[in-house]
Amino acid sequence: MRRSILVAAAASVALVLGACGSDAGETPTNEPTTDAAEATDEAEETDDAPDPSGASLKIWVDENREAAVTAAVADFEAATGTDVTVEVKNFDDIRADFIAQVPTGEGPDITVGAHDWLGEFVSNGVVAPVELGDRAGEFNENAINAFNWEGQIYGMPYGIESIALIRNLELAPEAPATFDEMVEMGTEIGTEFPFVLQVGDEGDPYHMYPFQTAFGAPVFKSADDGSYTSELGMGGEEGHAFAEWLSEQGAAGTLDTAVSGDIAKQQFIDGNAPFIISGPWLIQDITGFDVAVSEIPSPGSNPAAPFAGVHGFYVSAQSQNALVANDFLLNYIGTQEVQTALYEAGNRIPALTASADAITGDPVAEGFVEAAATAQPMPSIPEMGSVWAFWGVTEAQIIDGSEPIAAWDKMVSDIEAAIGQ
Repeated sequence: MRRSILVAAAASVALVLGACGSDAGETPTNEPTTDAAEATDEAEETDDAPDPSGASLKIWVDENREAAVTAAVADFEAATGTDVTVEVKNFDDIRADFIAQVPTGEGPDITVGAHDWLGEFVSNGVVAPVELGDRAGEFNENAINAFNWEGQIYGMPYGIESIALIRNLELAPEAPATFDEMVEMGTEIGTEFPFVLQVGDEGDPYHMYPFQTAFGAPVFKSADDGSYTSELGMGGEEGHAFAEWLSEQGAAGTLDTAVSGDIAKQQFIDGNAPFIISGPWLIQDITGFDVAVSEIPSPGSNPAAPFAGVHGFYVSAQSQNALVANDFLLNYIGTQEVQTALYEAGNRIPALTASADAITGDPVAEGFVEAAATAQPMPSIPEMGSVWAFWGVTEAQIIDGSEPIAAWDKMVSDIEAAIGQ
């Protein structure tokens, strides 16, 4: 296996590309002649299978997934003779680089990625469907649906994640039922912070989203079938109620733009806060005390529903070995061994049901599964790309003292203008 580590420079990419098609392969149509009779049985057995011998693949992964994917690649190379290059990239660079490089032929055959990239990938014509066949039923239904675009599946899912309330069991043996109760419990415990949530100077709408949904203000409205429409759901009375709540929390000091992700994490690990709202990726960094995981307590009349994210692997629309890539994803990445290894690398709940069932004895994993019951899929529609630039900074401004209703209404108007509504 050839292995190279890429240190990719950050880039700003805005490409609108024509949709690209790709054929899954060719099916032989000629009947065998009498002279070829001896080869008939072998041909019939291999007509529908890719011949990976002599083929090559390039795969992009991030550092956390490198070991699990590299182990799967070694098995695949040994079994098939395929030459595979694994390139390690900064996860934050993969989305833009994939869109930029696939049309040039310089991109990978396979890349790791998040499901909410799908709309942009499809609209730019850089991704091909993944054929899961009957095996689709072996995966979590929501994980499969996350990669569904107009009836076709465009990714091999491996992990499901959402944020939840993580508490230090030494400080908080019981879970709070409401947001106000959490703050009250944290205050009575007497730590430096009653709870910590990363906000930062530019806000953090991902971590803040459960509180927004608690007031009935989803980012986009939903159609009858549950899919997202392009109509914003953040405006009106519900959005105003959330904005006013943000203002109140900023004035009270329970939300603070000075608390970045690193600060929130360290304060919790150091025992300076009994509660933190974070995801499964945090667990591996916690030592010295036991934790429990539960649903995020709501400050409103609705459940505090976080975003659900699904991670998986995409196949390039320009891959010259799409069948071989699909074979690797289906028969190697999609196995219980590899799905479990990917879970152990980042604590994301496996998308493969058999792997998920095998870890149900882990109370922390079970807590994340239960907390995700109310989660709402991160929108993968292209319009979502117009939201982020205005969303977080507006929340930060309100927390820092801006008039909440005016600031929120301006944000909604700016997003609608960016979408073109």
